Amino acid sequence: MASTTFSGPVTSSDGFIGAITLTTYTVATLPAAASSTGTMAYVSDALKASETTGNGTGNVAFSDGSNWIRVDTGAAVGA
Repeated sequence: MASTTFSGPVTSSDGFIGAITLTTYTVATLPAAASSTGTMAYVSDALKASETTGNGTGNVAFSDGSNWIRVDTGAAVGA
């Protein structure tokens, strides 16, 4: 599959087709939130709302510049 890098907002008048692939990290390997503002990632050991500490099975997260935030609850990422 081809890879293209853009340096600005990407818009489409006809929608986007296909899957979006996120880089996978663990909680321990996430880059610093401060240097990743606006970045999304799949965190393979992050907790979901129904999981308890130490039992995370993965979640999508984004950096708000201060923390990595889980998309399901808006809480900071934890494993």
